[in-house]
Amino acid sequence: MTDQERVTDLIFSEKKMGDNYSIWASECTNRKLRDTFLTLLDQSHKTQTDLFTTAQQKGWYQPVPPAQPEMIQQAYQQFSSQAPN
Repeated sequence: MTDQERVTDLIFSEKKMGDNYSIWASECTNRKLRDTFLTLLDQSHKTQTDLFTTAQQKGWYQPVPPAQPEMIQQAYQQFSSQAPN
């Protein structure tokens, strides 16, 4: 397994764990346990950010460039015409 594959795997794992922490916190009736899940969720987000930063620095992840205003308007028009009334 390459370093890139390891980082990618860690990113996907952190995303899944973050999803789980969020669900568990929202469904938890014990306040102390809920706060623990929220702390873990925060740590997971920080870890994801660190992993994404590492991937970007290594050239393994290219962020999506900002959309041009005309592209935003075009997408808005396309999807607003499909919205239910």
